[in-house]
Amino acid sequence: AERFLKDPFSSETNARMYRTGDLGRYLPDGNIEYLGRNDDQVKIRGFRIELGEIEARLAQYPGLQETVVLAREDIPGDKRLVAYFTQSRTNEAVDIEALRSHLQGQLPAYMVPMAYVRLDALPLTPNGKLDRKALPAPDLDSVITRGYEAPQGDVETTLAQLWQALLGVEQVGRHDHFFELGGHSLLAVSLIERMRQVGLSADVRVLFSQPTLAALAAAVGGSNEIVVPANRIPSGCTRITPDMLLLADLDQETLDRVVETVPGGARNVQDIYPLAPLQEGILYHHLAARQGDPYVLQTQFAFATRERLEDFCRALQQVIDRHDILRTAVLWEGLDQPLQVVWREAALMQEEVALDPVDGDMAALLYQRFDSRHHRLDITRAPMLQLVYAHDTDTDRWLAMLLFHHMALDHTAMDVVRHEMQLHLLGQADRLGAAMPYRNYVAQARLGVSPEAHEAFFREMLGDVDAPTLPFGLQDVQATGQGIEEATRVLAHDLGQGLRARARHLGVSAASLVHLAWAQVLGRVTGQDDVVFGTVLMGRMQGGEGADRALGMFINTLPLRVRVGSTGVRAGVKATHARLAALLAHEHASLALAQRCSGVAAPTPLFSALLNYRHSAPTASSEALPAWNGIEVLGGEERTNYPLMLSVDDLGDGFSLTVQAVTGIDAARVGA
Repeated sequence: AERFLKDPFSSETNARMYRTGDLGRYLPDGNIEYLGRNDDQVKIRGFRIELGEIEARLAQYPGLQETVVLAREDIPGDKRLVAYFTQSRTNEAVDIEALRSHLQGQLPAYMVPMAYVRLDALPLTPNGKLDRKALPAPDLDSVITRGYEAPQGDVETTLAQLWQALLGVEQVGRHDHFFELGGHSLLAVSLIERMRQVGLSADVRVLFSQPTLAALAAAVGGSNEIVVPANRIPSGCTRITPDMLLLADLDQETLDRVVETVPGGARNVQDIYPLAPLQEGILYHHLAARQGDPYVLQTQFAFATRERLEDFCRALQQVIDRHDILRTAVLWEGLDQPLQVVWREAALMQEEVALDPVDGDMAALLYQRFDSRHHRLDITRAPMLQLVYAHDTDTDRWLAMLLFHHMALDHTAMDVVRHEMQLHLLGQADRLGAAMPYRNYVAQARLGVSPEAHEAFFREMLGDVDAPTLPFGLQDVQATGQGIEEATRVLAHDLGQGLRARARHLGVSAASLVHLAWAQVLGRVTGQDDVVFGTVLMGRMQGGEGADRALGMFINTLPLRVRVGSTGVRAGVKATHARLAALLAHEHASLALAQRCSGVAAPTPLFSALLNYRHSAPTASSEALPAWNGIEVLGGEERTNYPLMLSVDDLGDGFSLTVQAVTGIDAARVGA
């Protein structure tokens, strides 16, 4: 109401004009001369900022009497926020770092001043008003953030442009810090891919261990990325020979047996290669499960009409046609090592079932029929997806369950599937770029860091660990996922904002703080001050070209060791962040190798608790909503074979915690 006013220059009813707050005057030649603002709003790095809002938050800090915030430009082109304050003489001197932390918990990063100046009294004009021009420039003791220095050279300039676009800031200096500007692991994956597109590559660990623009630029050229061998199986091939396979070593007899499993034979074989590290672990649990499969996940839908159900199936089939991992089968019988075989064509498995509404709720009946605690997918056939559906005569809706195997899709990949289906449903499939083959990732995982390098790293981290970390005495890490209870807790907004602000202030990711907090919980319930737990890594940091938008199973679970004894919080979170950064270089190692490097002898597990930190901010725009008209998501389920698991969803503006624990452990209490 204050900003949007009735437009006196328009004849349209309800026409509005916007009061910008900019002052100007018309010159005789018709031009407008800008005079300034009629309020305290300023613009820094592309953000409009109300200085009064910062002053109000600053005044809430105990012991402060008067506060003023100014946008100073002591260096041309470098406009920065400076806070001035006075305090009661009875109070101790205010710690400016505590003052900054106070603001970080309440304001976005771009509104937090870079310097804090304590004054005995604010300067006044002869009329008794604040004399802003007399406020002094901040000295070194007042500054606790790095000042702006322009990027130097082509590499730094290019990186600065990438950071600006990715992090949504207007200006990036060579000493600016990736995490202080709001970076996190998912954005790091996007950054690595954008660097690759402009011909720059660097060891991703530098981004986490020395996350300034200048340090990353200095590391360009130090990447371990390998060249992926080309696929030599031509389209229309009638016989595949061993020399065509550059990622798998098979003799002709074994190869012929593999090809015989594919409908259509050699003509329908696109590629053959080994499993990725976590796929091997999933296959182990698939084979070990006496009934059901803990890695068959599901999402339930309701469709307003049969036509909408068919539209959904067509869109999903088009995604299957684009991505090789969705046309992949897994074979192991009679082989020296398990293989994945990519079919050229694979149709979505669909099954209509008849359910009697007299027996109860139709959605519940469908779930019970295909509950993964007893239902399995045949992963030797592509695709590793199945859609089952039934007509609910009471509501005249079609209910469906999409079953998919974790061997083919992880959390990030499901987001890609949703996005691509959305474009197909909107008739905008031409906006999609080229699909990235999963073989790129398998090659990086298999041919990148050597097993010897992996072993040396984990022996250094775990070699002297001789006691497992088993919260509540739980040690069955090969369960089927049955008897698991789940509790979800959304963090209070203020707590979430404070957590994110504190992480930025420390120059670490929010994930590092969460890992330390989870370690503290495990330390309490085990009575240990040195704990080990599994952390789920994205697997896309060094996943090869297009890893940020590729489908497939990229994630990997690896052990993280955290000491929670006498270490202070600041030192603890820095150490945790550093260890996570080091772990990234080994994100493709197998969990079995890592566990063998510890002093805990098999069959006792090294750990029985897991942490999965994932970025789950909603991305659907209002313009995309018509794609899902008549299609409703009723729910879904993810399960774990670990007896205790914490999933943290980073929602962008908040956090949600989901604890899964075996029956008898209070999942809600663990979350609290």
